[in-house]
Amino acid sequence: MSARAIMFQGTGSDVGKSLIVAGLARALTLRGLKVAPFKAQNMSNNARVVPGLNGLMGEIGSAQYFQALAARRVPEVRMNPVLLK
Repeated sequence: MSARAIMFQGTGSDVGKSLIVAGLARALTLRGLKVAPFKAQNMSNNARVVPGLNGLMGEIGSAQYFQALAARRVPEVRMNPVLLK
């Protein structure tokens, strides 16, 4: 089976998009699908330290961190490669 993607988007800030994605990630994971959150660019002061590239540590937005946990994945920098603080 080939990989498929779902894009969840909206124009408002602080309206619950990240929470919905975390719930969707958990629901799909419970159905046996492999899920990985991804947000190309994030502007946030809320970040978590995670494994990065080449064995170095990096940071991702807290929302993507918790989405990865909801999907039962190890959070990593590739899930949110550009974090602006």
